[in-house]
Amino acid sequence: MTERGAAHCHREPDHFTIGPSQLHWDGTALTIAIDEVGVPLPRRIRGTVRVIPEQLFTFSTALDAGQRHHWGPIAPRARVEVDLQCPALRWSGHAYLDSNEGSEPVDRAFREWDWSRSMLADGSTAVIYDVEPGTPASRLLALRFHPDGRVTGFDAPPLQTLPPTAWRIPRRMRSDGPVGIAQQLEDTPFYQRAMLHSQLLGETVTSFHETLNVPRLVSPVVQAMLPWRMPRRG
Repeated sequence: MTERGAAHCHREPDHFTIGPSQLHWDGTALTIAIDEVGVPLPRRIRGTVRVIPEQLFTFSTALDAGQRHHWGPIAPRARVEVDLQCPALRWSGHAYLDSNEGSEPVDRAFREWDWSRSMLADGSTAVIYDVEPGTPASRLLALRFHPDGRVTGFDAPPLQTLPPTAWRIPRRMRSDGPVGIAQQLEDTPFYQRAMLHSQLLGETVTSFHETLNVPRLVSPVVQAMLPWRMPRRG
C-alpha cells in the first residue's frame, strides 16, 4: 500500500493504474498486478492477485447520520488466486471485495466500529456492521447477500465482548453463543483483524472480523508511524 500523487495515477472504466501497479477488470475477474517495494525493510513485492466474484452487487448504504460515508460490497463472496514471484508465494481461497467512500475524513463521523463477514451454508454471506456500538450514535447493519442477487436484513444476535487485543483495543462480536478467536491476523495500535468462531442464524460459522479505533488512528504517535507501513511517493 503505497500512497501516490495524482500524476502517478490513471483511471479508465476497466483499468486503474497506481504507479507501477495496476488493476484491470475483464468482465469476469479483477486482476491486480503488484510491483512495489516493501517497508520498513526494502524488498521487491511483485506478482498478481485475481479476484473472481460469484455475484456482483450494486448495494450501497450510509454508515453515518449525515450520510457522508457509504459502504457496499461489490462481491460479498468470491474466489482469490494469489501468484507472487517476489516473494515466491502461491495460494487460492475465499475472497470478499467491498467499497468504502466518504466526503470527509473518517474521524469527523466515527470513533469506532466492529465489522464481520460470515459465509453461510446456503451460499449467502452475512455482514454485520456495528458502528459506534453502545453509544447514542450507534448504527447497526445486519444484511444477508444471497447468491441470486437479493439483499435481505436479519435480526442481529446479542453483542458479545471479546478480550482486548495486545494493543488493548476493545472489540465486540454479535453471536448467539460464545465467540472463540481462531486466528489473529493483524494487531496494530488502531486496527485489528481476526478469524472468529461464533453462532449466527442457527449455524456455527467462521467469521472474518475487524475493529477500527479512530482516535488511535488520528493520534500524533500513530500518524508518525504510518509512513513506515504505507510510504508516500510522488
